[in-house]
Amino acid sequence: MNNKFKIVSILASLSLLTGCAGLNNSSSSKSKTSSAATTGTTAETETGASESDTAASTTKDCCEGGTGDCCKTSGPADCCGGGEDTSAVSAASSIGKPEKSSISIGYLNSTAHLLAFVAEEEGYFEEEGLDVDLIQFSSASELVNGLESDKLDVAFIGSVPTLTFQSQGHDVSIFGGAMTNGHGYVIKSEFADEDEQGVEVLKGRNVASVKNSVQDAELQILLKNAHIKIGEGDDEVNIVYFDSQKDAYAALLNSSIDAASVYSPYASLAKSQGYKVVYYCAHEKALENQPCCRQVAKTSALSDNPNTYIAIERAFIKAYHFTQTDHEGTVKDVKKYIDIDEDFIDTEVYGGYSVSSPDPDKKGTLTLKDTIVELGYTNDYDIDPLYNTDIYKKALDSILAENSDDIYKSLEVHFNDYE
Repeated sequence: MNNKFKIVSILASLSLLTGCAGLNNSSSSKSKTSSAATTGTTAETETGASESDTAASTTKDCCEGGTGDCCKTSGPADCCGGGEDTSAVSAASSIGKPEKSSISIGYLNSTAHLLAFVAEEEGYFEEEGLDVDLIQFSSASELVNGLESDKLDVAFIGSVPTLTFQSQGHDVSIFGGAMTNGHGYVIKSEFADEDEQGVEVLKGRNVASVKNSVQDAELQILLKNAHIKIGEGDDEVNIVYFDSQKDAYAALLNSSIDAASVYSPYASLAKSQGYKVVYYCAHEKALENQPCCRQVAKTSALSDNPNTYIAIERAFIKAYHFTQTDHEGTVKDVKKYIDIDEDFIDTEVYGGYSVSSPDPDKKGTLTLKDTIVELGYTNDYDIDPLYNTDIYKKALDSILAENSDDIYKSLEVHFNDYE
């Protein structure tokens, strides 16, 4: 997940709004109990020995002979001093109680935001002492307004609009990831007889898209690389902008619109309705591993309530682990929020078109920022004060201290490579 760029059904029964697996229309909340780590105190026992003396004896039994109570309960890694184990235990015990437990998270109508769905449905928010409401919005601008008005604590927002909002002076920071890739364009079948013929099939066509979106930026990159101009000529592509992805997709019902942008999971829906896929973002070399949606919060909230956001991130990391070990359960969790056929969800989440990971992927996002500045989407600006990777690192370190299996270790490797 690094370094570069990657639908909405018109079915009357659906009310689909806007939205943007490797390393996915409802709101719900539960009463949660805090799982913050507690610290002990050293007290004298009845025999005069302190608890620290007793712990030292237990550690000796565990480390040297492997027969003490420590090995029966926690294992040598938790009680033997030195090396990585000691720092890992320290990382776990340093996580404090969330400063704020009642949390609102805004999402768009996309499988891209599955980490929040899984974290809620599998009880990971509850494990972290959080009482979470998941609230669906229809656009990135609504989500930013929700953050700035303190109606939301976290929002899943597309990377391009997030970067644009930051450059315009909105004091919001990226602190985690959500999805990489997952976009593309579809075209009416009379203009293409098969899938993935590339942007050349868009020549002379009217294409519906959304300004200030990942989908639009990606299309412009591919057109530029193919030396295809934007315009109304036979050898040009005429981009027609709409206010939302829902409106852009709905425009395909008009005879004047030939193609439209799409994002996970609506490429699958579009294909089921007879449209052809122009390209999948994940299959375009120029758009490989493009960070799509990011976890965003008010910059001040991250500094004022660090334990809260570490707890939120821990829940997302646990959710990622679940998506890698229980595909069927993940699909069922997502369907509670994105009410489409489970086969479509499975294809979009596990079909190789997108990756849902909590990693902030700072390197990839910085490259994306440079690209959209070059495209003229926004002016350049200093992103460092608005990119917080410390929250994710502390959350991941504390998870690794508790369970350092291969899935969690892969997140650590990726973070170290792309932070």
